[in-house]
Amino acid sequence: MYDYGLSTLEQYGLTAESTARTRGGLLCRTEKGLVIVKEFKGTEKKLQKQQELLLQIQSQGGKVDCYIPNQEENLVSRDRDGIPYTMQYWYEGRECDTRSKEDIFKSIRTMAELHQRMHIPTVEYYIEPSLENGYLRHNQELKKIRSFIRKRGASSPFEKIYLATVEDFLRDGEEAYAALRESGYQELRQKAETEGEVCHGEYNQHNVLILKSGTAVTNFEHWGFDTQMADLYRFMRKILEKYNWDVRFGKEMLKAYHEIKPVSKEEWTNLKIRFSYPEKYWKLANYYYTHRKTWISVKNTEKLQNLIRQREAWKRYCASFFF
Repeated sequence: MYDYGLSTLEQYGLTAESTARTRGGLLCRTEKGLVIVKEFKGTEKKLQKQQELLLQIQSQGGKVDCYIPNQEENLVSRDRDGIPYTMQYWYEGRECDTRSKEDIFKSIRTMAELHQRMHIPTVEYYIEPSLENGYLRHNQELKKIRSFIRKRGASSPFEKIYLATVEDFLRDGEEAYAALRESGYQELRQKAETEGEVCHGEYNQHNVLILKSGTAVTNFEHWGFDTQMADLYRFMRKILEKYNWDVRFGKEMLKAYHEIKPVSKEEWTNLKIRFSYPEKYWKLANYYYTHRKTWISVKNTEKLQNLIRQREAWKRYCASFFF
C-alpha cells in the first residue's frame, strides 16, 4: 500500500497521532506538533540552500516551513520503497481567501516583509532567466501558433477566437518587449544579482497561510535570484484577474507593499511593463499548442473568452498604473 511517506516518520523519531492528505503532501500531527511530509523531486544541493534561506527568514521573525533533519541530520529520507521524502514544520491556519480583501492585504504586507529578509549571496545556478529573452520567445511562439492554426484551418471555438484576437495581443506583447529593452531592466537585474535578491517564485494564495496570529509563507521550491517585482507582479496579476482589473484596488495593493518595502523608480517601470505583457493570453495559447489539439477543453476556451472580455479593463489598469 502506498503510504505517502508515512513510514519515514520513524527516521525522525516521531509517531503520527493523526494524518490527512493535503495539497502536495501528508499532514501529520505528532508529539512535536504539526508537520508535513512531501515527496521530494528536486536536487539536494538546492534544497540545502533553500533550508539556509528559510532559517535566515525564521531568525528574522518570519514564519516559514523550515525542513526538519532526520536522525542522521539529512533533509531527505527514503521510505520502504526507496521513494525520497522531506519533512517540514507546518501551521494551524487556512489559505488566503481571494474573496477577502483583508486576506489579500495581509498577503501583500507579508510579501513585502519577506522580501526585506530574502537577501543571500548569489548562486549563479539559481539566477532566473532573463525576462527580455522570455518576452522575445513568447512573441515568437504566438506567431508560430498563428501560422499553425492558419495552415490547418481553425475548426474549434478556441482556434477561431485565437485567430480573431492574436493580432491585438501580439501587438501588446511586442510593445512590452520594446519597452523592456529600452528600460533599465538589465541594470535592475544586475543590481538584484549583486545584492542577492531572492524571489519566492510561486507566491500565491495557496502558499500564504492566515493564522490566528500573523501569516506564514510556504512552498519555496521555486525560489531563485531575480528582481522581487516578479513576485509582486505574479501575485497581483492573479488577484486582479479575479477583480476585473479594478484600478483602485490595484493601487491600494501597490501602496500596501510600498509602505513596507519602498519601490524604486526603476522597479515601478519594470512592474508596469510586466503588467502590460499579455502573459495569460500566451499561457493559454502555449497550453493549446503543447497539448492534444484534437480535444480542446471547454474550460480553456472559457478562460480565453473571459480574458478577451477583460482586455479593456486590463488596458485601463496599465494606463493608470501608479498609485
